[in-house]
This record gives sequence, C-alpha cells and structure tokens, in this order.
Amino acid sequence: MAERGTVIESTGSWYKVLDEQGNTIECRIRGRIRLDGRRSTNPAVVGDDVEWEIQPDGVGVITQLMPRRNYIIRRASNLSKESHIIAANIDQAFIVVTLFDPPTNREFIDRYLVTCEAYHIPAIIVLNKIDLARREEEMLADFLESYTLAGYPVVECSAAEGEGVEQIRQMCSGRTSLFSGNSGVGKSTLIRAIEPTAEAKVGEISKAHHKGRHTTTFSHVYPLTGGGAIIDTPGIKGFGLIDIDSDELCRYFPDFMREAPECGFYNCTHTHEPSCAVVRAVEEGRIAYSRYESYLKIMDEDGKYR
Repeated sequence: MAERGTVIESTGSWYKVLDEQGNTIECRIRGRIRLDGRRSTNPAVVGDDVEWEIQPDGVGVITQLMPRRNYIIRRASNLSKESHIIAANIDQAFIVVTLFDPPTNREFIDRYLVTCEAYHIPAIIVLNKIDLARREEEMLADFLESYTLAGYPVVECSAAEGEGVEQIRQMCSGRTSLFSGNSGVGKSTLIRAIEPTAEAKVGEISKAHHKGRHTTTFSHVYPLTGGGAIIDTPGIKGFGLIDIDSDELCRYFPDFMREAPECGFYNCTHTHEPSCAVVRAVEEGRIAYSRYESYLKIMDEDGKYR
C-alpha cells in the first residue's frame, strides 16, 4: 500500500523520504517515472511530495510524484537542452554571495534572480563575509545600491562572526527556504550557524584559484528547531536559464518593468530602440548599469541555446 512522504535528500540514484510519522526511508525511483519523457536530469528532487511503498525485496520505491507548487530550475550544461531542477515546493530562496574570497559574478546573481521571478519564488540576497566587503566601501555601496534599486532585500552577514545570522534565522522560521550559491561563499557555515544541528559540511577556499571547494555533494533538507526547513544545495558554478524566451526576459527584471510602460514602443527589447525608458533609467541611475549589462549578456549568450 502506497504511503505519502517528502524527499529530503537526493544522491541521484537513491532518495531519502520522510514519511508522515517522521521516519526516514531509503528509496529508489520506479523506472517508468524516469522514462516518461521529462527533460530533467533528475526526476525527483528535494522538496518533492511523493507516494512510496516497500517492495517484496524490502526496498523502498517512489511510485508517484505529486504536483509541484513551484521549483527552481537551470540548464544542465551550457550545451544541453536538458534541465536540472534544484529543489521543489519552496517558500523563499536565499542566494548567498560574496564580494571577495571568492567574488560572486553579478551575472550569476541576476540569472538566479530571473529564475526566481519566473517561478514566483521570493528571493533574498545574503551578502556573506561582510567584514571583507567593508574594506572596499565603494564596491560595497555599489552592490547594495544595485539590488536595493531592483527591489531585492539584501542581508549583510558574517556567518563566521555571527552578524546577520539571527535576522536570517527569523526570516526562515516556519518556511521552507532554499540556500544556493557558488562554492566557497560560506553557505554551509551559514546554515550551521542558523541551525547548529544541521550537518552541513564546511570547506576551505582553494588558495590557488580563489574558488571554493565543493563541500555539499547532494541536496539535503534540514529541519529547523523553531519550525520550517532549510534546503542546502551543492555549490553552483553557472546558472543557465531554460524555458525563458528572449522576448519575455524583461518581465523577470522587476526594475525594468517599472520603467518599461514608458517606452516608445510596446514591444521594446530595451537594446537599440529610440525612446527606451529602460535605457533612460540606466543613464539616470534608477537602474544599475550592472543589471542592464547582465540583461544584455543573457539576451546575447542564451539565444544560441534556445
């Protein structure tokens, strides 16, 4: 007889499912679910509600995936038309970034935010290692202005020193929160600071390349003591968009959408048209140039994969 549960860990071939009584069951996934024509590299993901049952050989098997409320998705690789779903059924998404050691690319941040907008998931930027960022006041001020102008909350944080941790803990209370970021930004350290019972591994920065070593090898859900849960994901190097056409990309830049109604053309692409209100807002400082630069790069680079 099938029972209900939630996927709390995915290693690619095995899944840990938390049942309604609080027990954890190791499960495989039924073959027909893998072969039903999905473009995703991973048919079941952390956060998925599923039905499962124990087979005669004693092995747990996921027999059905329940409809998803939402999910975060990216292209599996730059040359692939397959997608990789990071997590499902999320209340909010935190993207953990750093200005130094290692620096997080602005375009990576903007691609992540576009995906959150497209799938109606509130996004929060966590600027970790703020103690390092404050050594470069102009760069820090520019970063903060860029994203506050865009309308995103930015939490200044030092996971190692405890700054900002309580604020993030309160924001996570009672919600399912996804934490993502490049390797080395301190995501696992932050999760452990928020929830000391979490077993998120902590790694060091590679001094040779100033990039983080991957410390989380698969996604995992950590329940929070005060209610809610954190989904920890492996460090992400790139974030290719999928299923977002170039003519709708602007919709997922909320700072652009505030200005777009004033454009001279109803189908303005905000790239070359005269009387473009978005370009004018960039020139007048109401939209950060880095955001506009990300938009242009996504329009140019992603077109070849669509």
